[in-house]
Amino acid sequence: MKKIIVSSLLLISVFLADAQKGTIKGTVTDAKTNEVLIGTTVMLKGTTTGGITDFDGNYTIPKINPGRYTLLVSFISYDSKEMPIEVKAGEEKVINVSLSPATIEVEGVRVVAKANRESEAMLLIDQKKSENIKESIGAKRLSELGVSDAASATSKISGVTKNEGSGDVYIRGLGDRYLSTTMNGLPIPSDDVEKKNIDLGLFSTDVIKNVSISKTYDAATYGDQSSGAVDISSKSYSEKFELEVKAGSNTNVFSDGMFGNFKGTQNLNDLTMGFYKSPMSIEDALQNQSWNTVDVAFPLDRSFSISGGKKAKLGTGDLSMFGVLSYGNEYDYSEGVYQKYRANDQYKSFTDLEKFETIQKTTALLSFDYEINKDNSISYHGVLLNKAKDELWEMGRNGEGFFYDQIPQEEETFIRDQNIKQNLLFVNQLLGDHKLNKKNNLKWAVGYNRVKADEPNRIGNQVIMLEEDEIYFVKSTNYEHSKSCQEIKDNEVNGYLKNITTLIDEEDKKLKLNYGLNFRYKTRDFSSQKVASYLPSPSATLGTSIDKLDEILNNGTYYDNSTIRTKIAQEDTYDASLLVGAGYLNATYNKNKFMVNVGVRYEYDLINVDWDVANYVGRTGDLEGTYDNILPSLNLKYSLGDKNILRLAASKTVTLPEFKELAPFEYVSPTGQVQKGNPDLINSNDYNIDVKWELFPTAKEMISLTGFYKLIEDPINLAQARGSSGNFYFANTGEKANVYGIELEAKVGIIKTEGTGKPDLNLSMNLTKMWFEQDLLEEFQYYDKTTSGLQGAAGFITNGSLIFSTNTENELVATVTGNYSSDKILVLGAPEDQSSKDTEFNSEIIEKGFATVDLILSKQLSKRFQLKLSCKNLLDPTVEYTQEVVPRSTSVARTEVVESHKKGVSFSLGLKVNLNK
Repeated sequence: MKKIIVSSLLLISVFLADAQKGTIKGTVTDAKTNEVLIGTTVMLKGTTTGGITDFDGNYTIPKINPGRYTLLVSFISYDSKEMPIEVKAGEEKVINVSLSPATIEVEGVRVVAKANRESEAMLLIDQKKSENIKESIGAKRLSELGVSDAASATSKISGVTKNEGSGDVYIRGLGDRYLSTTMNGLPIPSDDVEKKNIDLGLFSTDVIKNVSISKTYDAATYGDQSSGAVDISSKSYSEKFELEVKAGSNTNVFSDGMFGNFKGTQNLNDLTMGFYKSPMSIEDALQNQSWNTVDVAFPLDRSFSISGGKKAKLGTGDLSMFGVLSYGNEYDYSEGVYQKYRANDQYKSFTDLEKFETIQKTTALLSFDYEINKDNSISYHGVLLNKAKDELWEMGRNGEGFFYDQIPQEEETFIRDQNIKQNLLFVNQLLGDHKLNKKNNLKWAVGYNRVKADEPNRIGNQVIMLEEDEIYFVKSTNYEHSKSCQEIKDNEVNGYLKNITTLIDEEDKKLKLNYGLNFRYKTRDFSSQKVASYLPSPSATLGTSIDKLDEILNNGTYYDNSTIRTKIAQEDTYDASLLVGAGYLNATYNKNKFMVNVGVRYEYDLINVDWDVANYVGRTGDLEGTYDNILPSLNLKYSLGDKNILRLAASKTVTLPEFKELAPFEYVSPTGQVQKGNPDLINSNDYNIDVKWELFPTAKEMISLTGFYKLIEDPINLAQARGSSGNFYFANTGEKANVYGIELEAKVGIIKTEGTGKPDLNLSMNLTKMWFEQDLLEEFQYYDKTTSGLQGAAGFITNGSLIFSTNTENELVATVTGNYSSDKILVLGAPEDQSSKDTEFNSEIIEKGFATVDLILSKQLSKRFQLKLSCKNLLDPTVEYTQEVVPRSTSVARTEVVESHKKGVSFSLGLKVNLNK
């Protein structure tokens, strides 16, 4: 009884104490526009007591002891405000605050700051206000997650995965051909003949303001998309001058003495800061350039970047400038197995596949923003991206290599492929924004892009290792010892002209029209050349070591007596062009809590391809594809409450064949797998429906649930070729495909301190479940298989991150991120012989699902110095590709691993220095 009385007295005293405390609440708005400001910090100066405004601009600071205080209100890009206040016991004081946009005086120049589109809070505001279903991730969040490039950035968005080992992005399970990529709203070209979209891994986070993905179609954008549109906003002015240096490595590079025995190709001798200069033609290289590999000293990852900006007066306007320059080296090593099955029989088998990679990247960004006056502005963005990847593949060194039907024997095969790929991309963009009057806002843009993607010197060798000191040359195609080059040159001009007209602008009713024109003209020149040294017969034992091939292939005596002969293949070429012209009209009507956006787009696409390639009957051919499309879009939004939004979207889009999917050129991979285009491809028509619910509990939190459906007519997939080749090609594999899916995403605070200066913990997580089915055309049916999934489509995807911050002056941020993607089809199967499709077939190849976990620690040492430790791929899962094999002798299906490897765990330590005084 005594304990009860004491407890009751304590509770009463606590209640009375709280009753003697006061509360401050209110709303923060923009002084000019009267719009509410979301995410504003409101503090009692000199204390850790405060709060942050919600999505309605409201804040509340409870339980304040009576007394006199100074209320400090601050928000990014606005002038802070301080106000003396007195709080009385039990009082609820309402203080509404209006903030003015910040101004900076630079040598007499008055510059008005703008909202920071790198912050998570501002991007959530954009997402809430967006007319379509859109998600973004900003530079600040990318830094916390330890993301180094745009490809990794997109994988932090729900329903998005990044293909292992590349910059390929899959949105809702649909890959390269179903996406579009832009920078600042203008198309950017692919850097690779094999891809429609650019390798997003080329865009380092140094040049990224934010990355956004629109998962529903808007008539103002190009129609060649189905699963989504990726847009990269490049960084503009920043007052910080920063220098960052990093060093690191990979556990595979350090394993088993590999660090001291790392190898590369001969091309490293001609590579300087990522730029390759060929010393001779490939014909001269046959006898005058080494065929051996080279040793790489000190394969330690290292990089640096420097960035900064400046503002100045120019005429009557204000000019801001920003630039970034970065360079880095990376080294990767992996080992695994490789097998190939053809018609359920083993065709190749190697148990010791090794891959050495040396990567050098250079990135430069230059941006100018010129505010002529408050109504007119012009900006320029120029980006240079250069990536050189030196690749060395070896398999069969252990003497266990098998190659079917090889002369003089099938066993003890050794294969080596040395190659360098250099991708050089220039992006130039000029954009204008003009407020003609209160009702009309005119925007225009012109872009010029240039791509040079080269494989200037590829070296291939294939021999038989009879003994440790005795090798045979094999004979099959006379190209077992070859040197080849490949060059792509793309040029593109694109642009848009659009006007936004506000017809009604009332407090509870708004109507605006967005109408304009788009154009795009792109050309490609492609060429490929191969030369070889070969033996007329394979019976001679010529070499002593696979690491001393020069004693054979660079021996002039063998060439003089015709023991070794040379062969020069006819050059393969194709020229292609794409012309796009479009006009669109979008109308957006807002009535209280309801918004409807309806649009229609007419788009004309013309594709021309002319080719002269060895594997096409008659070598030469051409095609002209004309596509006229009327593409409607509908986006509905209804606000269920102040923090709840319900969305509905429906649209029609198209999927056009790409140059590389149409041109019948055969590209041979390092493992010997051939992939070619198909001139008979037709476009796909795509019908899309989305329903989404969004909840914004606070300015930094969001929960959403989405359901979506897509119908794809005449889907295009990469499939295994019918007939005798057993290789890969692009084809319309079914009449239609159905895609269903649900997405759940949450960004929530587990420990929310909101401006109190105490540690907080935030969780971001998304899950996507999808179902795919296409009815296979008869020529792709085999072994009673009449339906399949889609190439690159994963049934389950999840991404998550847990971020801890001390919220102190010298902040410590710890981030753990995890990603998982389930099995997906790498390439569809097909029968080799239609008449015996139950026994003569190649099953689909599956990329097995795997999970990754990263850890990033960031510590602000002082105002000038920040230290960052990055540990990536901590689980180091085995990446496997499998294929079902049904031997004719037993008719019992079994699953074989056709390729596997481990990437290793990557570590890096970086130091960022603030160079400002």
